[in-house]
Amino acid sequence: MRTVFIVNPKAGQGKGNKKFTERIRHVAEKAGTAVEIYTTAGIGDAEILARQIAEESNAEPTRIYACGGDGTLNEVLNGVLHAGCEGGAGSKGNEECESGADIAIGVVPIGTGNDFCRNFPEAADFTDIEAQLAAEPKRCDTIKYSGILAGKEQTRYCANMFNIGFDCNVVDLTATLKTYPLLSGSLAYLMAILAILVKKKGANLKVEVDGEVKHDGPLLLTAVANGCFCGGGVKSSPMASISDGLMDINIIYNVKRMEFLKKFPYYSKGTHMELPDISKILYAAQAKKIVIVPNDGTMRLCADGEIVDAGRVEMEIVHEAFTFLVPKGEKENDD
Repeated sequence: MRTVFIVNPKAGQGKGNKKFTERIRHVAEKAGTAVEIYTTAGIGDAEILARQIAEESNAEPTRIYACGGDGTLNEVLNGVLHAGCEGGAGSKGNEECESGADIAIGVVPIGTGNDFCRNFPEAADFTDIEAQLAAEPKRCDTIKYSGILAGKEQTRYCANMFNIGFDCNVVDLTATLKTYPLLSGSLAYLMAILAILVKKKGANLKVEVDGEVKHDGPLLLTAVANGCFCGGGVKSSPMASISDGLMDINIIYNVKRMEFLKKFPYYSKGTHMELPDISKILYAAQAKKIVIVPNDGTMRLCADGEIVDAGRVEMEIVHEAFTFLVPKGEKENDD
């Protein structure tokens, strides 16, 4: 079996440094596992590497670990599944393009959000390399989406969640604010929330859920989820499951600022669905296919924390699209 680690050295403000890669080698050597380690130099490198490795597999069982944040996982996922669409990754042809039969994807979360891993509360520590090498495979769903992305027609895959509107705008502004001196990640995120809330900047969308238009006009935000979490632990889609063959969609209408601030703690904890008046401000459903059309022509789309300009986008769930590696071992006590 081939074991590969793809490391984003810039993830988590440099957590994927030389010391980190040396730790991988040390643990692997102790476990008697031969490993290959590749370091990315820029955006898109992890996808290129993962695709190349998948295409080289020739049905050899291969484990590819994405070491970074959700964006690095997204790149590795797209690399593997696009290799499968063209006959690689153990696929038998285009009709099975999401199979990736001989490729398993793991993630060592050294980024800032790391939300996909939160869907496995029973797992051992995802940063425990020994537990990762002993990981067990689990088939997981993914969201396949197609449309005009970054100015050209594309089909891509999302592991965890899409965000459009308020929370996407917060992520976008946070990335800008973090470039300023003295603004840490958490402080930049807080300032971005306040700035976007003052502007009350959402989106103007037409949303079609399994063939029926459920919203057409301004809204604060919408999230289309495979997993439960976004924004570094916000449990925005508490009913979501990465293996149920369904997407979960939330639409929050244009609510007043004070109303949003009152409800946000519940939204963050995932208990908002229990509020008696939540249906006045929130539409929630499960679906197999969703179409989102920006009424203003374009929208900012955040997929697994990565932002792109998009036009009309079609989303569909692909059940058990890829094999994910769940770390095996004793879970550390939080006490």
